[in-house]
This record gives sequence, C-alpha cells and structure tokens, in this order.
Amino acid sequence: MARRIAILVPPLVSPLDYSIAANILGDQPGYELLSAGDPGPAGLVDGVVIVPTHPLDAVDSADVVVVPGFDGPYVRLPQSFLDAIARSYDRGATIVGICTGTFALAASGITADRQVTTHWRYAAELQKLFPDTKVVDNVLFIQDGTVLTSAGAGAAIDLCLHLIREDFGVDASQAASREAVASPARLGPQPQYTDVLSPPNADLAATREWALSRLAQPLTVDAMARHAAMSRRTFIRRFNEETGLPPMKWLTLQRILVARRLLETTDWSVDRIAGAAGMGSAANFRVIFRRETGSRPSDYRRLHRAG
Repeated sequence: MARRIAILVPPLVSPLDYSIAANILGDQPGYELLSAGDPGPAGLVDGVVIVPTHPLDAVDSADVVVVPGFDGPYVRLPQSFLDAIARSYDRGATIVGICTGTFALAASGITADRQVTTHWRYAAELQKLFPDTKVVDNVLFIQDGTVLTSAGAGAAIDLCLHLIREDFGVDASQAASREAVASPARLGPQPQYTDVLSPPNADLAATREWALSRLAQPLTVDAMARHAAMSRRTFIRRFNEETGLPPMKWLTLQRILVARRLLETTDWSVDRIAGAAGMGSAANFRVIFRRETGSRPSDYRRLHRAG
C-alpha cells in the first residue's frame, strides 16, 4: 500500500519549497501525494499562486506531513495549521519541516527537546523564539525520531531523497536523484556552507575515486594522504573543505551505501557483505551498520529487499 504524503499549503507558502517536495516525492511510485490547506489560493508569493487540492483535515490520514517554508519566520501560521501538525505528530506520522517550515513545527509544540535545523540565516532566531528546541545550525538536514527538518531549498532535495532512501532503499533514492539531476550522496550532517557536492575537478576527486575502487581493502587517512601527495594534516583539512566531512566519516558512509545496496539486491551472507564493504567481521559490520542507520542488517534487508 502506498504511503500517503500530505504537503501543507499555509498562507504565503514558498513556491520553491512546495514544488521541490511535490516533484521529488510525487514522482516516487510508493507515495500517494496530496496538498492540504484552507480553500482557495494560499497567497501570491514570487508571482505564483498555489491552491490546495484537499481541505486541511486531509492531513489526518497522512503517513507523512510536509510543511514547506513560508514568507518569513515571523509569520505565525493560523492555529488550525498548528493543530493539524500537532495532531499528526501525536498519532505517529512523520513530520517534515523545510526551511522556515521548521518555525511552524516549533510553534505547534512538537520540537521541545528535539534537534532541528533551518536555513542558516534564521537559526539564531529560531533558537531565540523557541529556547526549548535544540537548533543545530550548519547542517543540511536532521532527523530526530519522527521529526525531520532541513535547511534551505537545496537541502530540501537532500531531505526528500533521504525519505525515499529510508522508505524504499538506496536504488530508489538514486533513481529519484537521477530524475531530479541531483547528487544522491549528500547526507544530513554536512555543512550548509561548503562545497559538499565535490565537483569532478576538485583537487581530491582522484583520491576519492581511488578510495571508492578499494572499499573492500583496509584504508587509512595516511594511505589516502599519500595518494594525494599531501601531508596528513593538509589532506584532512582539504578533504573537509571539499566534502564537508572528515575522511574516515566519508569512507564509512560510502561503505554503508555499498552494504545497503548489497542487502537490497543480493542473497549474500552478512560475512560476505562485511568483507565487500570493507567492514571486516560480521560483528563489526553489525555494530557500524546499526550505528549509522539505526537498523540491524537483517531488519534492513527484510524491509528493503527488492521483489
């Protein structure tokens, strides 16, 4: 059965934030998409008028509720919208806030003691207005339980791909990223400011390609630095600048992607996958996989196995 996703259409909704969620999530075969809000246009923003397809109470049947950004963090949404968000959260739906949409999540009362993020320009204001919320700035997106929040519009793409990856697996998210002509590899804990896309002509692109071709082998920061003909300290600094991640964290995430794909598409044993992904023993693989994904390999395979 398809998972139902409701995108809220609040007054003065950001057309860009709305369209990113509608296009990326709406193209996923496993999702049934609707938009919900008050009858009539949501207001003219950037020359665009958006009219919801369903009344606001349609969110009560949604598995995922997406709150796009709206025209400024100081605009308080009508209480009916905040109540709809709170009701959805209370019944266990996944709640997604995009950019300034995080302000609506906080105003609804669901972010107390939770980690959230928003556009870097508004992070300090969000923390000031909602001191019981733990605002994490300079990340693309963050997930805390059933609450997911992103920075600006570009990070909303990453968050939508993350949702698809969690619900349908790596191959589905990569197919969606190809359709959107977006990078499939940007995970949440990356800076908003740096070149996390790592363009092919970046100085260390060749070293990353070299490492990717040897994931099954033991790899160290020193070995990667030698390949790049740099000192260890210089290499670590440059690697962080180009990818937004420390070398070994980047390497671990690449190995997790390999492991996830193998769990989804093969009958290989955990021992064999651990070796192919460069994680050593099955026991070590289970620990790393659960730490990075929140799931045991056996559970992940059962949920995401193709066919």
